[in-house]
Parts: sequence; structure tokens; C-alpha cells
Amino acid sequence: MPNKMTLVVLAAGMGTRFGTRIKQLEKLGPDGELLIDYSVYDAINAGFDRVVFIIRRDIEELFKSTIGKRVEKRIRTDYVFQSTDQLPVRCGDFPGRTRPWGTAQALWCCRDVLNEPFAIVNADDFYGQDAFRRLGAFLSEIPASADACSVGFMLKNTLSDFGTVNRGVCKTDPQGLLTKVEETKKIARGSDGVITGDHCGEPRVLSEGDTVSMSMWGFGVEFLPRLERQLAAFLNGLNAGEPSAELTIADAVDAEINAHAFRVQNLTTDSRWFGITYEADVESARETLKDNISAGVYPAPLWG
Repeated sequence: MPNKMTLVVLAAGMGTRFGTRIKQLEKLGPDGELLIDYSVYDAINAGFDRVVFIIRRDIEELFKSTIGKRVEKRIRTDYVFQSTDQLPVRCGDFPGRTRPWGTAQALWCCRDVLNEPFAIVNADDFYGQDAFRRLGAFLSEIPASADACSVGFMLKNTLSDFGTVNRGVCKTDPQGLLTKVEETKKIARGSDGVITGDHCGEPRVLSEGDTVSMSMWGFGVEFLPRLERQLAAFLNGLNAGEPSAELTIADAVDAEINAHAFRVQNLTTDSRWFGITYEADVESARETLKDNISAGVYPAPLWG
């Protein structure tokens, strides 16, 4: 029997603004839909049974009134709250800390509510139906050859026309298992069509077909003790002079791959990813969604 599956959505960072507007609440669909609506819709169609939103206490009312009330009618919905004092070790050692400890801590906050395979995505990214189908197919019956998965997108499908972007370039072995994700910054296509970026201070020429991680992961619950191990190690290694340091899920996965034989299958998709990095991306996102609706990919309104 296929596994039940939960979609975990990272939404505690909601609040990033374009002037007076919160970018994650930008209405992009024809009936005021947000990017998060499309992710939940695609996840339901891919077989996910439940969604868990990771949010902050101070945005609970806003989040539930703008997003939760729509989603709760379609799928079992739960909420987890991320705060600076929820830590496996060293609670209270950083009294000046004002922001959470990164996406690894956000996921760790879900440890008591996750009892089945789960995917994790960003609230303000669009991943596409094919990406969710591949993720759902993997998690519904996790193969013996892997412990987890990452959905990799072709670099050309993640670029912005309005500025540079940072991407994690995926490296894999002959079996398609992830060996590392190389954080590459300031990626852009030049006037000559060549895509370049910066990796650890060194210029790098990239290919359109390079696979990049867009923070779309799939795990079994067995990953949660591994995550706690990495989060504890990260916190124990900090000092008071690092009040803004964070640990990402990618950091934790990379450490587990290197030290503990963690096997991550790199799934590839031809879906086009987009997010709202720059204010100019808003209109481009609206046009892309409009094209998808015209092609019959999504209904309008989305939720009927």
C-alpha cells in the first residue's frame, strides 16, 4: 500500500516586503491566488494527504485568514510554530537572537507531528505539477536504494530576467545519488548568452542543463534524528559573535551525505520554477500562470 504523505511548507519567513506589500501575499492568479495555493493544489493532485505550515506566532492570524481558510477546506491542515527558543541544545545562550535559526531548525520544529514520509517546500516558490508528481511517486514508495530525494531543476528554468540569482548546483554519482550541492552566487545570462556565476569567490561558467536545487526535498521520518544531530552540532559550534548564523536543510543534508552515508536520489524535472525575487518578477509570474491556465494546466479560479 502506498505511504501516506505530508507536505511541509516553510512559511515562517513570511513578511519580506516590496515597499508596503508582503511579497508572499502577492495575488498572482486570476482569482487572487498566491503561489502557495498552486503548491498545495499540485501536492493534492500528486497524492499528498496533509499539509503542515511552519509559521511564526505573530503572523498566525494573518496567515490563517489569507491562506489557511482556503486550504483547510481541501486537505487536512496543521500548523507548527517556529521561534528562536525551540532548540535541541543551548537554549537561552543567545539572548540577543531575534530571528529563527534557519530552515533546518524550522523543520526540526515539526518533529512531533511528522509520522509519515514528507516533502518540504518554500511558501513563496512555484515548482510545477511535474515536480510534485515526481516527489509524490518517490515518497509513496521510497525505494531501497535511497533514503531521501531532492527535486532538481534545469538551471535555464530557474533564471530571472531581472537580476542575478543564487543557486545550489547539484553534483551526482553514476547512480543519480546526490554527492554535494555547490552554492553558486550571482548567476546570470550575459548578453552573449553565456551563463556565469561565482562559487567560493571563483568565477564559473554554467550550462543551461545544469541541475540546481530549489529547496524541494523528500524525506522519510528517519531523517529527523539525523537533522537533530546536525542542528545540535551546529549550535554547539557557535559562539556569541555569531548571532545571525543559520543552518539550512541543504547544509544538514550535505553533512549527512559526507559523514553518515546518507543516500539522496536526485530527481530531475523539466518544470519551470519561479519565485518573487525582484518586484519586476511579479508581472512575469502572473503571465506565466495565465499561460498555464490558458493551456488547461490549472482551472480558474483554482479552487472552484
